[in-house]
Amino acid sequence: MRNREKKVAGEAAAALVEEGMTLGLGTGSTVAFFLDALGERVRGGMNVRGVPTSEQTAAVCHARGIALLDIHSVDRLDLTIDGADEIDPRFRMIKGGGGALLREKIVAEISERVVIVVDSAKVVEWLGAFPVPVEVVRFGCQHVQRHLAGMGIAAKLRSNGDAPYTTDNGHYILDCAMGLLDEPEGLAARVKAMTGVVECGLFMNHCHTLIIGTETGAIVRTK
Repeated sequence: MRNREKKVAGEAAAALVEEGMTLGLGTGSTVAFFLDALGERVRGGMNVRGVPTSEQTAAVCHARGIALLDIHSVDRLDLTIDGADEIDPRFRMIKGGGGALLREKIVAEISERVVIVVDSAKVVEWLGAFPVPVEVVRFGCQHVQRHLAGMGIAAKLRSNGDAPYTTDNGHYILDCAMGLLDEPEGLAARVKAMTGVVECGLFMNHCHTLIIGTETGAIVRTK
């Protein structure tokens, strides 16, 4: 059922893309359905270019014939399509389950419009059931873990088999069990201020439009 909902959301987002757009291309399982649909439009003659938020997304785009740009070659993006691990009624999000939170936030912040695509299970009343990813430099990883523990936050180093998971930027990720969040903005600021933290997976003002895939079609909500 969830794959069906993701497909509905991804295809609805692809319908928003217009000829000649420069796109931000997110990462994740719902975005993959968007890229499938966008690839079909490109093969049909549409001319667009995109900045991928991960090497995984770049590989998918190459396979589907979607032209890519280096982020340093653009000042602004017309539209970014990305996913979320959780999103609340105020469009605040937890992102980074796919490990691309730093690039996703950079791309979102240079975009004229950000559209988030999710299945219905990702829409929550309160953020925090999903652990908050925090990207950290390797050198400071244990320092940050201890600092978070002092705040009452259990931070688990993300693994990839027997080794730590490493982001496309060469960093580690701490998955932080924070519980339900009543003030995510303040928490995001405190975590981001820690020495050794590169980026926090709490996204507060990075969604303009939300597309929710359901069994009966796409629901579109605008901030």
